[in-house]
Amino acid sequence: MNNSNFVYVTWIRTTPEKVWQAITDPEINRQFWRGCWQDCEWEPGSSWKLFLDDGKVGDTGEVVEIEANRRIVLRWRNEFRPELKDEGYSRMSWEIEQKGESVKLTVTHTMEREGAKFIDAVSNGWPVILSGLKTLLETGAPLDATQHRCSST
Repeated sequence: MNNSNFVYVTWIRTTPEKVWQAITDPEINRQFWRGCWQDCEWEPGSSWKLFLDDGKVGDTGEVVEIEANRRIVLRWRNEFRPELKDEGYSRMSWEIEQKGESVKLTVTHTMEREGAKFIDAVSNGWPVILSGLKTLLETGAPLDATQHRCSST
């Protein structure tokens, strides 16, 4: 079986600790994730939820692997679009690597099915979210494009 994959690499002038905090802190999530935030204990096996800006659950899953300031792997499923939920779970990872005075951040999202609609959907969302993260960490201000809210409607 072929997989559907999305990979995005960006370089951020910051530290791994600041990237980690931005990823795991719900208040910082809201600033670069279009008003959405994650709720998780950030331990292996813990449940994970992504809440939309209207407070509804957008996505769910669990922490598969985690190493502070270096790596998070999630089992991830969309909950608000039936055609995406029906595709089942994907695997998503954040890879954080110190490279000189910058951080190389790699986000990979994979589904074990060819032509996954879910991967097409996240392929449109991740670039603006990750650009927002980079802008926030480098300038201290949110990216205008991340101020457009996400919702279940």
